[in-house]
Amino acid sequence: MLRRLALVAALAGLAACDRNIEPFDPNEVPEQPDLSRIFPEGAEQAPKDAPPSLPPPPRGAPPLAAAAGESGPPIRGTIRLAPALAGRVPDGAVLFLIARRGGAGPPLAVQRIPQPRFPLEFSIGPDDRMLETIPFAGELELSARVDADGNAMSRQPGDLEGRAAAPAAPGASGVAIEIDAVLGEGDARSR
Repeated sequence: MLRRLALVAALAGLAACDRNIEPFDPNEVPEQPDLSRIFPEGAEQAPKDAPPSLPPPPRGAPPLAAAAGESGPPIRGTIRLAPALAGRVPDGAVLFLIARRGGAGPPLAVQRIPQPRFPLEFSIGPDDRMLETIPFAGELELSARVDADGNAMSRQPGDLEGRAAAPAAPGASGVAIEIDAVLGEGDARSR
């Protein structure tokens, strides 16, 4: 009787297993994930004028030199704090400088600058990319956020934010970003 129950339990377990596990294939080529499940609508598509992203390198290959070759030079400029916000940068704050394509979706490049002093000269480029396989190219929207807790994922009331007036292309210089908004107050913007 006990054996019969064990057999029935084993068969029921096998029948309940719905995982389709295939054997490991060392020649399998990785595919791009479906980003529409993760990012907001439209963010999974690059702008029409953006160059196509490159596939990931094969397993064990050196970093993609082609991606670095297709990337443009850094964007240079100055981040200023609006006079009305002078004295609102807390001790220990972190400045996040962010470059995005089309202003939506994940950042293309990010810099984390602890204890910023303004005005601050910046240079953001291919070395700051989030993913090495995505070229630093096309029109990029730049924003800066002074974050009190230093956590890039949190956006708390009182954090300070600003954006460049217009998109910039790699190699641009003299780009001005003015931090002029307070999250959670008045015309605070969120991204």
